Amino acid sequence: MTKLLEPLLTRNSASKLSLPAPSDAQLRLLLQAALRAPDHANLRPWRFIIIKDERRDALGDLLVAAKQAELSRQSKPLLDETAQKKLKAKPLRAPLIIVPIMRYQEHASVPEVEQVLSLGCACQNILLAAEALSYAAIWRTGSLAFSDEVAQGFDLAKNEKALGFIYVGTRDSKYPVKSIPQHNVDDFISHF
Repeated sequence: MTKLLEPLLTRNSASKLSLPAPSDAQLRLLLQAALRAPDHANLRPWRFIIIKDERRDALGDLLVAAKQAELSRQSKPLLDETAQKKLKAKPLRAPLIIVPIMRYQEHASVPEVEQVLSLGCACQNILLAAEALSYAAIWRTGSLAFSDEVAQGFDLAKNEKALGFIYVGTRDSKYPVKSIPQHNVDDFISHF
């Protein structure tokens, strides 16, 4: 197997991540890999918000506020203290979080779906680059990623939307790499 194919064929998501996180230089490599994603008309319909250190606590506070607002709009009971603590701790499950931001741009020949797919490819490049640098990552979404409160907290423009959270760090040795079921490629192929 070539060095390039190894991360493609072995990468899987890691939900338990710890220190160390990628260095600033390695983070730049992850983002440079993102910029190599297919991008019709070179729109670069994305940007990335980096969250680390104590800013993860601020993200936890933002998630709690967003969830409380969501529940309030639905006339449901607000989170109790235990649920708030659990939600506030979610950003602490990795030492580095990259938030992919979709920046939709009106373009005659590049519809929104192509721009979203381009950002998806950029995110996949980040996941693969992390693996190639001997880190692990997981891309999570959830309703809060798309909430108005999170958009306001990130100061997103009207044409921008957060598309989840990429958690990056070192795979926790207590949680070994999950074996991925091998599928028969032929089951996913048809011919025209």
